Amino acid sequence: MTAMPSRLLVYLLALLLWLCPGLPAWAHHTAQHEPAWLRQVGLDQRLHEFIPLDLVFWDETGRQVLLRDYFGSKPVILTLAYYNCPNLCTLGLNGLLRTLRALSLTVGEHFNVLTVSINPDDTPTLAAAKQAQYVRGYSQADAANGWHFLTGQPEAIQRLTQAVGLRYTYDATKDQFMHASGIIVLTPQGQLARYFYGVEYAPRDVRLGLIEAAQNKIGSAIDRLMLLCYRYDPQSGTYSLTILRVLRLAGVATVVALGAFMGMMLRRERRNKVRGELSK
Repeated sequence: MTAMPSRLLVYLLALLLWLCPGLPAWAHHTAQHEPAWLRQVGLDQRLHEFIPLDLVFWDETGRQVLLRDYFGSKPVILTLAYYNCPNLCTLGLNGLLRTLRALSLTVGEHFNVLTVSINPDDTPTLAAAKQAQYVRGYSQADAANGWHFLTGQPEAIQRLTQAVGLRYTYDATKDQFMHASGIIVLTPQGQLARYFYGVEYAPRDVRLGLIEAAQNKIGSAIDRLMLLCYRYDPQSGTYSLTILRVLRLAGVATVVALGAFMGMMLRRERRNKVRGELSK
């Protein structure tokens, strides 16, 4: 009865050993045949570095502007896209729009949004059409003054993308730019603070990122408490709950509660003592 399971185990192990040598070869074969452009695109974090605010671009009205015109008093969400992109850029901008609509913080009042085209052939006319589309979708007062769409020359685009860590390439056969998707939160001084990847962005994470970038000058007391409980993870580009911080906060809250209770009991005891002495 015991011979059969042992023999079956030997057969299974032999089969596994026979299959395993083929796995690295298959992986190597896949890596060799992946598209060349896939190895050239990405969004590398440059946390705590500053972008060059002296770069010249054109806004959606065709007016020449400097990046510093959009910094100084509020944090900024930066998106890099191009305006006739058939797929990824639209998905990313639509995802950002859904996130912005879910936030209680308001574009133009608490923070600004800056969308910069990586295609030097894009024009202010295209930028204006994109701005109108997304401002209409956001449907908040003053959004047009807080969400701007810029175009620029190759040198300015290259300096900005290098500063933020965006790697991309142009595929002439498809007439498309191949690039990664994500949004970047910067401080009012132009310092790279937080990266969020993909085409959907959790409103909680973006809100916490904006509050941190603004050095707690926006948001509520509850937001500041959440920042004590959550920690930004650069690897995943998300905020995760830190149990140790929660336990420490719970300990502090317990001590405060006990102190308040003891103070109340002491005051009650003193009042009772005074009343007893007066009744004698």
